[in-house]
Amino acid sequence: MQIVDQQLKKREEEKNPIKVGIIGVGAMGKGLLNQIENYTPGMKVLGMYNRTLEKAENTCKALGINDYLIAKSLKTFKEGDERNLPVLTNDLELFLECDQIEVVAEMTGSITFGLDTILTCFKMGKHVVSFNAELEATFGPYIREQAIKHGVKYSLGDGDQPGVVLNLYRQVKMMGFEPLVCGNIKGLQDHYRTPTTQAAFAKKWDQTPHMVTSFADGTKISCEQAVTANATNMTVLKRGMLGVESDQHVDNLTHHFDVDKLKELGGVVDYALGAKPGPGVYVYATTEDPFSAKYLKLGKLGNGPLYSFYVPYHLLFFEFAFSIARLVDFDDVTLDSEFGIKVEVIAVAKQDLKTGKKVDGLGGYDSFGVCEAAERSREDRLVPMGLLEDCTIIKDVKKDQAITMSDIELNGKSDLFDLYFSQFEMIKQL
Repeated sequence: MQIVDQQLKKREEEKNPIKVGIIGVGAMGKGLLNQIENYTPGMKVLGMYNRTLEKAENTCKALGINDYLIAKSLKTFKEGDERNLPVLTNDLELFLECDQIEVVAEMTGSITFGLDTILTCFKMGKHVVSFNAELEATFGPYIREQAIKHGVKYSLGDGDQPGVVLNLYRQVKMMGFEPLVCGNIKGLQDHYRTPTTQAAFAKKWDQTPHMVTSFADGTKISCEQAVTANATNMTVLKRGMLGVESDQHVDNLTHHFDVDKLKELGGVVDYALGAKPGPGVYVYATTEDPFSAKYLKLGKLGNGPLYSFYVPYHLLFFEFAFSIARLVDFDDVTLDSEFGIKVEVIAVAKQDLKTGKKVDGLGGYDSFGVCEAAERSREDRLVPMGLLEDCTIIKDVKKDQAITMSDIELNGKSDLFDLYFSQFEMIKQL
């Protein structure tokens, strides 16, 4: 990050900050605003969009930002730029028309709204850094293709586990090692958690019950590991991943993997449940160089053949601004779906689903998401978790059963499903 901080200092000295617009002022958007305004030189928040203007105002006041403007026209953004004040609005069209905003931070966690908004940003010539792993897991290849088509830049952001593990993955590769496992350390997983069980936790941490339910029921980690796979050309060992449960350090869990099998697959994404250090990420890598192996042993990394590298934390919005600077100033993508869809997040019934039931979506009462290799998912015609919401069950589905396309009625979402499946044809042409 030394290059990034020096570049931002230079921008600050030259009074040429990166001008950021934030979409969504939930916990992560609020954190990013605080981070940029108070701790990031050479960058400023020019605009903030939220559907509820009062929430945007309350966000600023809670952070001690009492001087801001309410957008009445595009002139307000110009005034905000000149006076170095953030401009708040609940008018998305007005926000996106602001020429001064050069990069948008998409922080909503919504799939349909997030997709529409990001595509509009591209059409308006704006770069995008997203904190939306759910969207990236569903439409990542299409978003990447559209960014290229419109001549703009796109990346998923640092701070969440995928960004942190990709940084580590790149570092490990730079040292000449072969990454074979990209892992995520999870403290809790209970597929049957619901917004009711998670309501108190959500309130404590200023998040929505559905969002924290997706953390607990395994959907979020599945989205995170799917986008990691799609950025590294990796796959999964089995449906749902191996998910070793242990209170040991991740350094001590390498024996659960067979190096030859990992090489045959081209590497896998996985997770460890209850392991240390949590909540962090890890990469297991190997080397065939005896000289390297000798000095890895000297460095206390053991005898191999798998060597453990890890980061003992992920810092959410604290690190997100790094990705903005890397993308804008260095054309450096933290991660995107470079290799198309290698792993999908499929929907599994959280309870018995009866014919006629209209199902909810991410972090709800009806289903949870798990990782599956894309080729197997397509063979079984499984439903992508990100598109299940509002579909109707037309054939009873038992608890813990993967939901197939023949089990649901799309209820007007055929265009989204067509777009999702078209990505596989698009990928073949890359």
